[in-house]
Amino acid sequence: MNNTRTVETASSQAINHSTVSKSSLWADIMSLIKIGIINSNLITTFAGFWLALHFTGSSFIAHWPTFLLTMVGTAFIIAGGCILNNWYDRDIDPVMSRTQTRATVTGTISLSNVKTMGIVVSIVGFLLLLFTTVEAALLGAFGWFVYVILYTMWSKRRYTINTVIGSFSGAVPPLIGWAAIEPGLRLEALILFLIMFIWQPPHFLALAMKKKDEYKAANIPMLPVVHGFGITKRQMVVYVACLLPLPIYLASLGITFMIISGLLTAGWLVLALAGFKMKDDIKWATWMFLYSLLYLTILFPLMVIVTLPY
Repeated sequence: MNNTRTVETASSQAINHSTVSKSSLWADIMSLIKIGIINSNLITTFAGFWLALHFTGSSFIAHWPTFLLTMVGTAFIIAGGCILNNWYDRDIDPVMSRTQTRATVTGTISLSNVKTMGIVVSIVGFLLLLFTTVEAALLGAFGWFVYVILYTMWSKRRYTINTVIGSFSGAVPPLIGWAAIEPGLRLEALILFLIMFIWQPPHFLALAMKKKDEYKAANIPMLPVVHGFGITKRQMVVYVACLLPLPIYLASLGITFMIISGLLTAGWLVLALAGFKMKDDIKWATWMFLYSLLYLTILFPLMVIVTLPY
């Protein structure tokens, strides 16, 4: 009887350990691919895809296979870039609290496996996009190159403009979505690119202000670390102000979009200017960071909502 209980206990522990291991491995993979970044980029990819259908008068049902290839291909090529970013940054991630639990730091997944995973996932993403249009695949490759080579391996540890350089990569997903339907693109597609390109610096500079001490400890020359909060705030105001006129070029989306997008941008600009009056810089940076997330999650879905067929 006692032996039976011992066997049952050991068996139960083994099952629990297996479950925890699988759960831990899944969490590690989600951390490596930066699932939050993928999700936010897929929102803009979908918006680009949808608006391309809208402006070309095409049917979503007729293009659903292209839609699946576009979304999965984009997710994979972004995931591959993020994995390689983690692999390359394995020496500085232990210094920063938000990256200390990554598999490349804890060692739960070997570095060689991480690098191989990053390369394979990137290639799969590129090949999937090739089944849509060559232009979409090339745009995906461009975004990957900027993020992995120009940002991660070249500028991130050298220049304060690393955020701007990385913004080229983050602005590519809506173009991928659009090019999968209309390879030639058009002005509206370029406006989506500009919105994403300009949105990123104030978003990431707000984060850099919040994590200034960690970036300093890791020797990453973020703008707040090198030049202080004053210059950082001024640059953030300039970027947000540059977003104000862009909705004008999307006037064909209707008056509802124009009003909401205008108010949304104006509200962000007011908050940005308030940074010169607030005494608590970190609190202000937190508000700016959260507002930037709100801005993105409202603006791009709004583009889809206002173009839904009646």
